[in-house]
Amino acid sequence: MRMIHMCLSLLLTASPLLAQSGAAIGLAAPAEIVESGLLGHLLPRFSLKTGIRVQPDPDGTLVLASEPPGVAVFADDRATYYLRGGDSGSNSDGAARFRDWLTSEIGRRTVAAFSPEGAPRFTPVTAAPAEPGVPVFDGNAARGEELSFAHCGRCHVIGPKNRMNGLGSTPSFAVLRTLPDWDMRFEGFFARNPHGAFTQIEGVTPPFDPARPPPIVPLRLKPGELEAILAYVSAIAPADLGAPLRHQ
Repeated sequence: MRMIHMCLSLLLTASPLLAQSGAAIGLAAPAEIVESGLLGHLLPRFSLKTGIRVQPDPDGTLVLASEPPGVAVFADDRATYYLRGGDSGSNSDGAARFRDWLTSEIGRRTVAAFSPEGAPRFTPVTAAPAEPGVPVFDGNAARGEELSFAHCGRCHVIGPKNRMNGLGSTPSFAVLRTLPDWDMRFEGFFARNPHGAFTQIEGVTPPFDPARPPPIVPLRLKPGELEAILAYVSAIAPADLGAPLRHQ
């Protein structure tokens, strides 16, 4: 377990960019949660979105426990887990923001998306209310377009400018926009195969393993650049894939 804590701590403290946001907030969690890998899925995504570092710490001021008190956040087939603490001290605002994020629609969807063996491992306690419209991202869409063509255009068709250059095995951005969870896919693309083998998000992903160098020229982005790509993609019209097939 100590090794798991060390690896996750390195993951979330590797960047000077995030270090500028203040001391990390410690999160104490049961062994089964730490060992499941859920924290390695949740915490980098929260840090990417907010610049606030939360890292596993047995003595953390935030506590995730399998019994009340606290705010119910998710459950598995054995228990419901509650988040409490972090209400005082210099990091109280960051702790409150983590609690709000984890109970928001995006936080619940992030929990539900954790599928280490192909099926959701945990279930958000409350159903996420439907939010109308397209998610709003604060990035510079024009800059996002430049970054998309420069980096993602190596494999994906981004738009008319590179419509003949994409790999046949990779979906275009317009096709990806038809998916109901497109924003989650783009926001966490660096954790999806095959991107993890060659992608670095400053302050979010760990350094490449020297024994397993990236197979292609690495894709390196800062969190603000990823936000710019998200802003650009949110304005792309979903592809018209036609009417669904009818079985007779």
